[in-house]
Amino acid sequence: MHIHLLLKMAAVGTLNDEALKRKDRLKAMREKHTVLNENNTEADPVEKEKLPKPTFRSYKPESQSLKEQTKEAVKPADVKESIKDQLEAGKTDHVVTEVDLSNLAPRKPDWDLKRDVSKKIEKLEKRTQRAIAELIRERLKASQEDLASVVMGEVMTRVRVNDEN
Repeated sequence: MHIHLLLKMAAVGTLNDEALKRKDRLKAMREKHTVLNENNTEADPVEKEKLPKPTFRSYKPESQSLKEQTKEAVKPADVKESIKDQLEAGKTDHVVTEVDLSNLAPRKPDWDLKRDVSKKIEKLEKRTQRAIAELIRERLKASQEDLASVVMGEVMTRVRVNDEN
């Protein structure tokens, strides 16, 4: 009981220590933040001068001071020559005269059906093999019972014959 109380007191002590450390860290962060803010207020007029001036391409401002910063509309370039070059490059003098029909023909007409059904067929083949094995086991058990009854009958007849002799 006394040890339990000491452990609680130690835990409270460590919690207090952690709280004090956290307070110190927060205080240091606040001081750092205030120093940065003081430096930024002095640098604000300089930053305003460094800001880039807006340029307008498709927007037409109403203010006279902003109208000076508009750019003239760009005229589209002449693309006729580049299109002609591309069309000429697309023309080929090489014409395919022979076509290999074996490469064009599908492998088999039902290859896609076999591909789709193959997983199901594998499952069914496994089940079929299990069923065949089970039937063979049942026939063997039945034949062993028949064999056992035949053997027992033979033994009984020999015993009767020996008893009679």
